Amino acid sequence: MKSVNLRGIISTVVTPFDDNDQVDYDLLRSDVRYLLDSGVHGICACGSTGEGQTLSAEESAEICRVVVDEVGGAVPVVGGIIRNSTAEVLTYARALKAAGVDALQITPVHYVFAPSDDQTVEYYRTIGAEIGLPIVVYNVVPWALVRTPVLRRLIEIPEVVAIKQSGGDMHLLADILAFYRDDITVLAALDDLHYPAFALGAHGALAAIPTVTPRLSVELWDAVQAGDHGRARELHEVILRVWRELDGPDLPERLKAALNLQGRKVGNPRRPFTPAAPDTVERIRTALDAAGLLT
Repeated sequence: MKSVNLRGIISTVVTPFDDNDQVDYDLLRSDVRYLLDSGVHGICACGSTGEGQTLSAEESAEICRVVVDEVGGAVPVVGGIIRNSTAEVLTYARALKAAGVDALQITPVHYVFAPSDDQTVEYYRTIGAEIGLPIVVYNVVPWALVRTPVLRRLIEIPEVVAIKQSGGDMHLLADILAFYRDDITVLAALDDLHYPAFALGAHGALAAIPTVTPRLSVELWDAVQAGDHGRARELHEVILRVWRELDGPDLPERLKAALNLQGRKVGNPRRPFTPAAPDTVERIRTALDAAGLLT
């Protein structure tokens, strides 16, 4: 199995769609270059920010191939998979491995019926053994969260190298860091709480907010690593105000509105979602302007 260094700010990247609801790969390349120029330490494609749940295996593979090509080995590339069976995940995983990703970000099975602990462990064990790539457990679905006792078992799977703790649960993140920080890479995805997550010892962040605030997020990470908590708190509050205007069930729409306002053309969200409403766009514009993020 190849090794991968997942540390610092791993930014998600949006998937641009054109007016015909097809992926615009030229816009994707452009935004990957923007993120790289901003100093991020890794890029994740086809996750929640990338509307991965809407993508076919073929689309996911081509998106990852383009990202890998554009990155050119400068930072790790993580390919996201959001599916609901071992068979589906294996199909996507084989395609993403062929596209050249360095690691896979995989949600637990989550559609209405949550699997048992044993089934979750076997799911990741089977995928790891058959694909042989490093796996990030994407702990995001509130009704299917991987609990700390199950994580103890997942750590024993050689391919499981990291957990991305999301799902809005800072308490679970604190427990994971306290009990397992030395055994597995812990990446924060609580977008409004990266500062306390870093202060508690998270190894980095893999989340949506650095997509909009990549330079600020990298500066926040650097400030905490340097012990400059005064500066880190200032950056946290700037980023927090931006996140408050992005957070919502229509997150892909809002993220794309924010990037378009920054002059980063990223097209539309995938249907049935539509571009953000004008009043939402204006609130996002105000927050970006206050943070100094408008060109």
